[in-house]
Amino acid sequence: MSNPRYWRENPSRYNLIGKKCENCGGIYFPPREICPKCRRKSLGKMKDYRLSGKGKIYSFTVVHDPMPDFALMKPYIMAMVEMDGGVRLTGQVVDCEPEKLKIGLDVEATFRKLGSEGNAGIIRYGYKFRPR
Repeated sequence: MSNPRYWRENPSRYNLIGKKCENCGGIYFPPREICPKCRRKSLGKMKDYRLSGKGKIYSFTVVHDPMPDFALMKPYIMAMVEMDGGVRLTGQVVDCEPEKLKIGLDVEATFRKLGSEGNAGIIRYGYKFRPR
């Protein structure tokens, strides 16, 4: 399999893959090997868990004075999103005007370009959120 094809077909590349403890049912993202609740009882019981990508805005802020890498995005929104299953993720909210954002708004994860390293460098992708 060619290297680019490997990355395109890697299940964790374009999905939110966390871990679920088979001992207590806790779900974690980013993935971890030991459950913070069960500790030793969770060894070998942490299984891959695909988050649905759907959630609700738990909290948010509008950034008016961005860092240099975000200078073209003024203002932009950062939010804490409570995903289905209870995991909370932090990410940028796109495709939404700040005045239309509210706590409890239904959102979904979307994969977008985060940046690149030079003109011929590696393109970095990651998750952001958009209203559903």
